[in-house]
Amino acid sequence: MPEITLGPEPYVEEDVVLNDTVLGAYTYVQAHSILNKVTMGDFSYCSGYNQMDYATIGKFCSIASFVRINPGNHPAFTRVAQHHFSYRSSHYGMGPDDEDFFAWRRSKPVTIGNDVWIGHNASIMPGVTIGNGAVIGTGSVVTKDVEPYSVVVGVPAKKIRMRFSPDLVKRIERAAWWDWDYEVLKERLPDFRNMDAFIEKYLVSAE
Repeated sequence: MPEITLGPEPYVEEDVVLNDTVLGAYTYVQAHSILNKVTMGDFSYCSGYNQMDYATIGKFCSIASFVRINPGNHPAFTRVAQHHFSYRSSHYGMGPDDEDFFAWRRSKPVTIGNDVWIGHNASIMPGVTIGNGAVIGTGSVVTKDVEPYSVVVGVPAKKIRMRFSPDLVKRIERAAWWDWDYEVLKERLPDFRNMDAFIEKYLVSAE
């Protein structure tokens, strides 16, 4: 990432389109990205050349470049023609667009939890929910909901492992560190760099 200092106001590079989008504090959107009806939580960032539609993204999410969230579908099985002209008709001077077609897409938003890492060139398909702390591998196509703290890869994406044990996952979820305020995060930064210290100080037993 470029050498910049982020702050309470979002940092948005050039050649970014934001349509009906809300960005939280310390967020960063790099160049050549399009965000349409997206809410992005505090400290989350995307690395450029991203396209996102109808999505809610949590805090502290790390989104690599060329990620596509909630891409539109073509009517491959419901119409004789798959082409834009049948629903983006105004582009071709054939009359108004097919609003029912676009309503389906709006009804399938994507929900991404906190501290999610989405790798380069991944696609998150309509209607998918990704849990807190999950990892989406490079080039993956996510067609189903993703369990919190799981690692998924492939086309279609499948779980290959969990980041932590079930007990530790429960303890992290209970701590909800992503909701700590800035000064607390800053004070506890050394402990974020030391797993054992963090667990000992801030993660109560899951029992």
